[in-house]
Amino acid sequence: MVVSDIGVGLRTLVYYVNSTLDGFIAAPDGSFDFLPQEPEVLAHLAAEWPQTFPTFTHPQFGIASPPTGRFDAVLMGRGTYEPALKMGVTSPYAHLAQYVFSRTLPPSDDPQVQIVDRDPAAFVRDLKARPGGDIWLCGGGQLAGQLLDQVDELVVKLSPLVIGSGVPLVDRGFDPRRLTLRDARPFDSGVVVLRYAAAG
Repeated sequence: MVVSDIGVGLRTLVYYVNSTLDGFIAAPDGSFDFLPQEPEVLAHLAAEWPQTFPTFTHPQFGIASPPTGRFDAVLMGRGTYEPALKMGVTSPYAHLAQYVFSRTLPPSDDPQVQIVDRDPAAFVRDLKARPGGDIWLCGGGQLAGQLLDQVDELVVKLSPLVIGSGVPLVDRGFDPRRLTLRDARPFDSGVVVLRYAAAG
């Protein structure tokens, strides 16, 4: 199991996401079914990051219910949440507290999902100040751009693809940031799982 060594004793925000080599996490229409799902990589992720799998997929991947791990909350933008809604799933990560950032979605009828229409950075600062486990930022790029100053750790499942355009890993103005590499796990398929800590 992956254990945080960043800010030990503090609640951290982890941006864990799939990306192409040219820095896109989804196609221009928000779809991501083109990203490879290799069995060896999925098995590794199910063992190391089981909480990042949607609850309804746990039986398929042999994940215990509820899964153990470092997270107790997940943050999503509207574009990340809507694919589940289109499938009729209102609570995709029912094993975690779910916060969806949107100024257009109505309040959720699902008690496990909170629609947040306030400033994401202020909300996350408040969330970090409360007791609890680490917080997973699931996506998307615009939300990651707004929360970049709050991100303590970046974990990227880097797929060996170049797609040219789409939803960027981080959508914000030019603002170079240097990160510290903590771990790299390559796979025969060409996928590399990279783990970075935010500088400072």
